[in-house]
Formats: sequence, structure tokens, C-alpha cells
Amino acid sequence: SKEEAEKVQVPNPDRVAVTTQTTLGVDDANEIIDVLRRRFPKLVTPSSDDICYATQNRQTAIKVIAERADLVLVLGSDNSSNSKRLKEVAESSGARAYLIDDASRIDPAWLEGVESIAITAGASAPEYLVQQVLGYFKAMGVSDIQEVATIEEKVTFAPPPELARAMGERSRAG
Repeated sequence: SKEEAEKVQVPNPDRVAVTTQTTLGVDDANEIIDVLRRRFPKLVTPSSDDICYATQNRQTAIKVIAERADLVLVLGSDNSSNSKRLKEVAESSGARAYLIDDASRIDPAWLEGVESIAITAGASAPEYLVQQVLGYFKAMGVSDIQEVATIEEKVTFAPPPELARAMGERSRAG
């Protein structure tokens, strides 16, 4: 956190490097790194590519969507820093937000007076949980369900060389 960055003590202030947790978004990482850079001008920092694009994209999206929603439901586990951070981002954007494991955790009292609900999920939450929550609302008679795209992800990952070779051998044989 920024507070911890203000307090951290190191044996040699001229030899300091920082790494970031992969689920930490760009905004959070930059705030912490700015504090460390001010305190330790020779700070060695990670490449911006080291910060999880999916985490940042989800946080950016929930900032936009939370401003238009009366309620935000974040699917994810209590021990997921990514999911907890999505809830915090939603709240800091002015929305009432809850972190839930699945549809069975939705409290009907949360829905009183609510006209618009945003649903998002932490990186480790499987898609079927999102579908389960959508099913919950469909069963309640909600018919106006919209997917809101804020960022198109175009990142692809090449398979490891061993797997690529095996896939090539298999396609030639078959």
C-alpha cells in the first residue's frame, strides 16, 4: 500500500528494486511506485508489461460501470485480492458493492429500490458463476440484461515451444 511504501526501511537506499503482485492493477502499482520513487530516486521498477492487463481492464471497466449502477455484485472469493479490489474500486466510484461466492449469497434485501445492477467477476471466478447469477435475475423476471464492453482485450499467448511442436506433429499425423 502507499502507507507501507511511506514507512518501509531498507539497508541501502541506493540499491532498491520493487516488484508487483500480478493481480495488482496499474493504478494501484503506480501509486505505490510513485511513493517509492520519491523516497528512493534510484529505484529499479518493473516493466509496465509485468502488470496484469486483465486486472487493470476489469478495474477500469468497473469504474465506468459502477457510476451508472445502483448496486455492484463482484463474484469472487474473500481470499482473492483481485476480487476484493474490484469491490473497493466499485465502492470508490460511488456504488454499493458486495463480494459474493455465487448466486446463493445474494441477499434479496440488497435489491430493494435498485434499478440497475452491475455484475463483474474476479480473475479466478469461473464463467459459470457469472451465468448462474444472470440466471438468478432471469428467474426473478429481469429481461433487460446488457453486456457492457469497455475495453477489447487483444492479448494472446503463444503455447510453450514443446506444446507447439506436439500440436504440429499431431496435425501432420492426422
